Amino acid sequence: MYFGVDYYPEHWVHPYGGTVDKPEAQWETDAAMMVAAGINVVRIGEFSWGLCEREEGKYDFAWLQRVMDVLGKAGINVVLGTPTAAPPLWLTAKHPEILPVDERGQVKHAGTRRACCLTNDTYWEYSRRIVTAMAQALGKHPQLIAWQIDNAIGGHFTEASFNPETREEWHLWLKAKYGKIERLNNLLGLRHWGQVVSDWEQVPLPLAAPTVHNPALMLDWYRFCSDTIVAFVKMQADILRELTPKLPITTNLRPLTHRFDHFDLAAVLDFVSIESTAAIKAKAAETACEIDMLRSLKKTGIRTPDGDSGFWVMEQKAGNANWQDVNSVVRPGVLRMFTYQLISRGASGILYFPWRQPRIGSEKFHGAVVTHSGRADGRVYREVTQIGEEVKLLAPAVRNTSVKAEVAILYSHENDWALSLPKQPNKHFSLREHIQLFYAALHSRNILVDFCRPTEDLSRYKIVIAPSLHLLSGGEADRLKLYVQNGGTLVSTFNTGMVDEHHIAPVNGYPHDLTDLFGLEVLEFDTLPPGEENPLIFKGTFPTSHMHTGRLWCDIIEPKSCQVLATYAKDFYSGKPALTINDFGLGKAVYVGTMCSQNFYNDLVIWLRQMCNLHPLLKVPDNVEVSLRQRDDTRVFFLLNHQASPMHIQFYKPMHDFLTATSIAGGYDLPPHGVLVLDEHPGNKT
Repeated sequence: MYFGVDYYPEHWVHPYGGTVDKPEAQWETDAAMMVAAGINVVRIGEFSWGLCEREEGKYDFAWLQRVMDVLGKAGINVVLGTPTAAPPLWLTAKHPEILPVDERGQVKHAGTRRACCLTNDTYWEYSRRIVTAMAQALGKHPQLIAWQIDNAIGGHFTEASFNPETREEWHLWLKAKYGKIERLNNLLGLRHWGQVVSDWEQVPLPLAAPTVHNPALMLDWYRFCSDTIVAFVKMQADILRELTPKLPITTNLRPLTHRFDHFDLAAVLDFVSIESTAAIKAKAAETACEIDMLRSLKKTGIRTPDGDSGFWVMEQKAGNANWQDVNSVVRPGVLRMFTYQLISRGASGILYFPWRQPRIGSEKFHGAVVTHSGRADGRVYREVTQIGEEVKLLAPAVRNTSVKAEVAILYSHENDWALSLPKQPNKHFSLREHIQLFYAALHSRNILVDFCRPTEDLSRYKIVIAPSLHLLSGGEADRLKLYVQNGGTLVSTFNTGMVDEHHIAPVNGYPHDLTDLFGLEVLEFDTLPPGEENPLIFKGTFPTSHMHTGRLWCDIIEPKSCQVLATYAKDFYSGKPALTINDFGLGKAVYVGTMCSQNFYNDLVIWLRQMCNLHPLLKVPDNVEVSLRQRDDTRVFFLLNHQASPMHIQFYKPMHDFLTATSIAGGYDLPPHGVLVLDEHPGNKT
């Protein structure tokens, strides 16, 4: 297993480190400290373009070679970042046309990272040159084990640019998609407000305008911008695969915060790498949800540096951030606990960001493994060293294990984009919050979850949850029907099937193409302001631990073949269904017509677990998180205490603790922020 840090050696040369006589001496000191902490890999280079090419065409990779040599002598491997996230200032001065233009036509100026337009041919050409030169100079270095393309692509709201080159590429993209002008007019609904076009050049960029742009046009704009980002990454990947075919390729991704299709991007990579700010967040279910979302981006065809099937955490924040309103320090033990949460959910590589607090630049007070003082007895350094020792013990047990979920939550970027457009039925509705309600209920019962596109093969999952698939294509609807027809259990909700992939509303009732699956039709929907609620009355065998009420959205449902499990208690639709279940083929389709508080989803998961024969991983107190990685007959359990107080656990059969090489039986007190890594076979383990 790889355990490492993100290192910026360019920050640690004289006068910021080293001496006049030995300006790079700090590198050897850092490498020795890394080895002492158990570090076996570093990422370097992703912001080095201005140092590797100070003048056009004059490349200098010798300093990076020296860094890699120093690390090699210490037995440390390297992930090398292509430096296209930060174009050099000479390039923007010579070619100001590469600078991005915002939706108001204002140029975003140079002097920082991400100062580039990804549709600009000039920028592509210079990017090709620097990536090619870097791969030719350093691609055969024995310490190099993988490439990271760019860095945090799409960050700082740079997913879109509105340059003249973008307009040209936009029109070419539309022409390739629609073929004929009249088809574009019809499928984008440009008759509305009389915005029909007679030539491709007339199709506008969605610049700032007096009011909202056509939503179908905006949806295509998001698709175009996403395709541009994926193409830019693929361009670099193609170069690297040609020049260094044995080295796997990745890039660092954040939890779906940037507006591009992360599934599409993962398809052009060999393995997924993520950024994690788990240690500065409070809720375990939220961090777990983000991890599972990103882990699920690539489920097959994974090629990591050590051949494992997991994902990497290329940036795990090692301490406080520097971009929040208040940047509190991370409490003792919390970094370790969240590191194990990442490992428990499939990570096979962990790198902390950054290794050392820089003395220069905008991140000088960002938390790090090593503080400005460089002391080896710092609190975070000691905690990372402890984790490094434990990872060495744990690595053989988790190698080639994976997370195997029995439940899937459906998510599509196009649906998310559609719901982010203005003029929604209820602006207070958030898809991410809706997903989190389901996920938190599953997490509290320690039920493992994958995230899937609606187009994926869902047959291996006992339960599929589809929260608010507002935008749903006919093909996606057919996939859901096939899943249920063959014996699956589908849970869907309000705000589903409101428009098709062209953002056209159906004429055959909501949810479109699925009324037969759920045995109902949504005739109307009543959206409620925050604070207003409609009580629900339950019937049948559905368990209720609390009084549940509908909020934000209430579908007014006409039942056909479905069984009604709950109804509304007030307003003109009092007595109308709010929760239903329908037999369809060999499976069942559940429809939740409203949004409730967390307690409802907890009850829903209990009911589904009984109905679908889902078993808990281990019997533990509610506040203990349990995850499982498995391989053949090997089952490795991770128990995490997210509380600041100890939790008592009762083990009903002996368990082996990998971190202490001891057996545990009977009662055990898991300390605050404590971790256990166990299997069911006590005895000596290696």
